[in-house]
Amino acid sequence: MRLDKFLKVSRLIKRRTVANEACDAGRVLVNGNVAKASVKVKVGDVIEIQFGTKTVKVEVLDIQDTTKKEEAKDLFRYL
Repeated sequence: MRLDKFLKVSRLIKRRTVANEACDAGRVLVNGNVAKASVKVKVGDVIEIQFGTKTVKVEVLDIQDTTKKEEAKDLFRYL
């Protein structure tokens, strides 16, 4: 699954366009490397997102095309 879509489905970022902009600005890392929005995300990848001064680091546990709000938190684990 594309990185921008995973960020939206997992609700780490609200909208896909915002996820795209964050990737373009170089604020999203996958396994320690700056990632474009088109990078393929797989189970076990570590995603790091920089929100201003705060950094969120998560590990991908599952990948789904759609998910309910309550189940979105099961797609990743905070590190």
